[in-house]
Amino acid sequence: MPVLSVLDLAPVSEGSTPADALHNSIELVRHVERLGYERHWVAEHHNMPGIASSAPAVLLAHLASATSTIRVGSGGVMLPNHASLAVAEQFGTLEALHPGRIDLGIGRAPGTDPVTASALRRTRAAFTEDEFPSQLVELLGYFSGRFPANHPYRQITAVPGLGYMPAIWLLGSSDYSATVAGSLGMPFSFAHHFAAANTDAAVAAYRANFQPSEELAEPYVMLGVTVVCAESDEHAQWLSGSNRLAFVRLRSGRPGRFPSPEEAAAYEYSPMENEIARSWTGSHVVGSPERVRKELLELADRTGADELMITSMVHDHQARLHSYELVADVMDLARRD
Repeated sequence: MPVLSVLDLAPVSEGSTPADALHNSIELVRHVERLGYERHWVAEHHNMPGIASSAPAVLLAHLASATSTIRVGSGGVMLPNHASLAVAEQFGTLEALHPGRIDLGIGRAPGTDPVTASALRRTRAAFTEDEFPSQLVELLGYFSGRFPANHPYRQITAVPGLGYMPAIWLLGSSDYSATVAGSLGMPFSFAHHFAAANTDAAVAAYRANFQPSEELAEPYVMLGVTVVCAESDEHAQWLSGSNRLAFVRLRSGRPGRFPSPEEAAAYEYSPMENEIARSWTGSHVVGSPERVRKELLELADRTGADELMITSMVHDHQARLHSYELVADVMDLARRD
C-alpha cells in the first residue's frame, strides 16, 4: 500500500476570495492530519487568479503552526524565481521552528508565464537548464556548509539555514530532474497529474541514475495524482467538471477563479476545447471510493511508486474535504483522532 499525501494549490473558487482560500488550506491541513495523510505540500504559482499559494514559505509557517504531526512542505518552490540564500534562510527558519516536519520540494520551472517570471527575478535574462544544477549546489551548500572549492559564496553563513536542513526533494515533469535527483541521491516527486505521458520514462531514469547518499539509501518515488472522490462515479464526474473548464480557460489565456460544477456543466466546449480537456483529465482518478482505490493501487503497482500525493481541486470546500476523507477511508489510512 503506497503512502498517501496531499498537494494543496489553495484554490480560489468563484464567489470566494484569496483570504478564503488560505483559511481553507488551514482547515484542510488539520483535516488531513486527523485522517492520517503523511504530508501536506503547497505549490508555488504566480499571476493565476484561481490559485492563492504564491508564497509557500509564508503559508507553510501557518500550516505548521496549526498542526503537530503531519509533515508540511513545498511542492514546490520554483528555485529559478528565488535567490538560493533566501530559500535556505526561509526553510531553515521553518525547520528550526518545526524540527523534523519540514519538506523543501524544489522545481526548476517558473510556475508562471515569462513576463511574470521576469518580474519575479528582476531581470530579462532567460533562465537556462544549465543554471539549475549550480543553483541547487549553492542551496545545499548553505544548509550543509559544504561548498565546492573556490565557490564565491563559501564564506556566507545562512542563519538559520546552516544546521537546519529540511528534507529536500526534487520535483519534475520530465527525465531531466529525475536524472539530477537520482545522481544526487535525493527523493523524487513526479508530476503525473499533468505529465502522465512522461511518468514511466522519468521514473526509470531516476532509478537508473540513483546513487545512495547520506540522506537516502534507496530510490524513493512520489507521484502527484489528481483525485476527485464522491459517493458515486456520476457525482465525482460532475464535481470534476470544474477542473476541465478551469484548464481550458488557462490554456486559452483566460485564467480565472475556479469555476463551479454548474458553470462547467453549462459551458459549451468547442471541438478543440474538448480535446484540450481530454488531454488534461486523462490521468485523473475520478469516481466512487471503490473506483478510486482500484485505480490508485493499479498506478502504484505499475510504477512502483512509494507514495502518491493527491491533489483534489473541487469548487466547494466541504466537498473537497469529503473527497479526501473518502480516499482515506477506502485506502485504510490510520486516523489520528
